[in-house]
Amino acid sequence: MAPITQTRSIVWAALEFIALIFHCVVREVRMQSGSATLGILKEVTTIGLFMLFFYMLSVFMGRGAAIRGDLMMFLLTGVALFLIHIKAIASTQSASNATSAEMQHAPMTVILSILAKAFGGLYLQVVAVSIVVAVLWIFGTDFSIQSPKKLVLPVFFTWASGISVGLVIMMLMPVIPGIMKPFSQLYRRAQMITSGKFLPAAYMPGALIGYFDWNPLFHTIDQARLATFVNYNREVSSMSYPIWFTVVALLIGLMGEFWSRKNLSKSKHGNQ
Repeated sequence: MAPITQTRSIVWAALEFIALIFHCVVREVRMQSGSATLGILKEVTTIGLFMLFFYMLSVFMGRGAAIRGDLMMFLLTGVALFLIHIKAIASTQSASNATSAEMQHAPMTVILSILAKAFGGLYLQVVAVSIVVAVLWIFGTDFSIQSPKKLVLPVFFTWASGISVGLVIMMLMPVIPGIMKPFSQLYRRAQMITSGKFLPAAYMPGALIGYFDWNPLFHTIDQARLATFVNYNREVSSMSYPIWFTVVALLIGLMGEFWSRKNLSKSKHGNQ
């Protein structure tokens, strides 16, 4: 009977942890904008404004750089993934660390705070993108996707790579705040140019790709367009790069979390 009891206890502990994540996500979503509805409306407005800006830019500059296909679908694959990545960084970066007063209250942990922030931001983004897609579909946008299964991996690692970057920033912020604050702003602003959300990677000059190739979002957006458009077939990106980038950054962030939990929290209690 011991193995059965042990299995039940593991399952019960897992269910309790999932329930804690759910309640923390609900709390996080409400805290961000007062209510889930306001938070979703805010995200829908952000996506709409970005798409309007790039639509006007594409009309002004002409569609020579755009993929042959539906323009709104082209813009959505760039804007949606860009915002998912940026929001994942901002959400994870703002999670409670080992020195936060919130960590003194059981059963709150740093990992639980990170998961709540990450899933709370993802929930708002997914619902907002779904609403935008529904509105565009009503107005006649063609949402035909060449390979929906291949679209899952780029979207997931757009979010996961954002979490990994935010985790590294969050763990280093108490140690070197003078460096990490400007670095965080610089990284997010660099995504406006180096993510390739408006200029497809396949149409970039070879010399220019070298300046964008370091960016995991550049690869995931390009891979998403490869999965979306039939006639987008010049592959200049790799899905393996954002995967390894995410794994390495997560390992660094988790090791930093372990170190800060053992050292910074002790120094805090020692000063008290």
